[in-house]
Amino acid sequence: MLSSASMVVGCSAVPEAPAAAAQPAPVLAPPPPVIAERDPSTSREQGDASYYGRSFTGRRMANGRRFDPRAASVAHRTLPLGSTVLVTNLSNGRSVTATVEDRGPFVEGRIVDLSPRLADHLQMRRQGVAPVEVELVEVAEAP
Repeated sequence: MLSSASMVVGCSAVPEAPAAAAQPAPVLAPPPPVIAERDPSTSREQGDASYYGRSFTGRRMANGRRFDPRAASVAHRTLPLGSTVLVTNLSNGRSVTATVEDRGPFVEGRIVDLSPRLADHLQMRRQGVAPVEVELVEVAEAP
């Protein structure tokens, strides 16, 4: 009995809506590639550098890795993580290349925090803070 009722319902005349004119789906162009560019006037900055204290050893950095005082890593407020910089101690002319792996420093006037290894190489660890120039060497690609 149930089956014949469903057949009756299935055969009933229900007016169909008129078919909409088939419109082709719009073709979206792929977005243009993102090319990392930096204004040459801002590829260098000068200010004070400090270095990470012992208490930071093993803490997570902004890139997710744990801080290693023997690494060639620096913290910078705005440069893309993974970028390469050249840090020059303006007091003695010593330079070192490093990778931006963390955010900071958060002390006014300081533009970069260095790993102790880099601070030793720049011969600034004894005084703790030194005037430096940070030059962007290579911008990291976006993930």
